[in-house]
Amino acid sequence: MTKPVALITGASRGLGAELSKIFSLTHHIIAVARTIGALEALDDEIKSKGGSCTLAPIDLTDEKATAQLCRSIFDRWGTLKIWAHTAIHAAPLGPVMTIDSSDWNKSVKNNVTALAHFIPMVTPLLGDDSEVIFFEDKTIMKKFSSIYGATKAAQIHIAKTWQNETKSTGPRIHIFQPNPMPTALRGRFYPGENRNDLQSIDLEAKRLVSLLDM
Repeated sequence: MTKPVALITGASRGLGAELSKIFSLTHHIIAVARTIGALEALDDEIKSKGGSCTLAPIDLTDEKATAQLCRSIFDRWGTLKIWAHTAIHAAPLGPVMTIDSSDWNKSVKNNVTALAHFIPMVTPLLGDDSEVIFFEDKTIMKKFSSIYGATKAAQIHIAKTWQNETKSTGPRIHIFQPNPMPTALRGRFYPGENRNDLQSIDLEAKRLVSLLDM
């Protein structure tokens, strides 16, 4: 019997990598990220535990590449059971008065525009019983994170709007709030934090997956 397919965008590290490992127990994984070496390490770990994985080392801001990805998924598998979006770009921290236009534009392109372009491409692959997962971030510091906070909020607004539009038709859109984890991103925002006090990424990923009630 062919396994259902789970697409993980931002799969090379952190929460995306842990979700890929968990879903690989029951799904074929399509792992999307820009970091080839990290994707290959993920592939090795998934296969060592009997899972299967297809690597897609692409940039989500490249519309031609994402269109080809979705076309390839359709041609080979036809549909997706799960799409979990963990990809995020975090601009350097700084006061609002020092916002750099190149940092702003890169964050908007990665966190907002790429998602807005990708959703119409991936929607034909999603059935009414497919699960789509986004991750909110309410733990972000209140100072120096204007670019990240603004573009992350825009990303989640798109997700919430889509969620409201599909309540009666599917796919099922979920927006989860992870507990603080010792990710590289959080390390940038809270460099002096005691990381031993944070929830481990693998345990938090398991908790989030349990919320799906699949």
